[in-house]
Amino acid sequence: MSTKIATWNVNSIRSRLERLLAWLKKAQPDILCLQELKATDEAFPHEPIRQAGYHAAVFGQKTYNGVAILSRIEPSHIERGMGDGEEDPQARLLAAQIGPGHVITAYVPNGQV
Repeated sequence: MSTKIATWNVNSIRSRLERLLAWLKKAQPDILCLQELKATDEAFPHEPIRQAGYHAAVFGQKTYNGVAILSRIEPSHIERGMGDGEEDPQARLLAAQIGPGHVITAYVPNGQV
């Protein structure tokens, strides 16, 4: 049995919520990694995601950052940031155990010099 995994730079979860929910219904991935949420953990739309049949692990931030892992199986062993014990001021890396696998989502924007 294969696992369907997708990733999407959503560029604002609140602005794209209806499109995201429609896509989840159509594509039915087992796991979806999201980047650039532009929403805090509290502002993340947990209930509509849950109603669509997904659990959400979220590392949110108000501005340009924020990542999430949506999964049909509840994620465990969730790690925010690099896992090095340092506080991560930019919400760009999230890892979780999903079933027997380990999933990591990262938001790595193109830097400007």
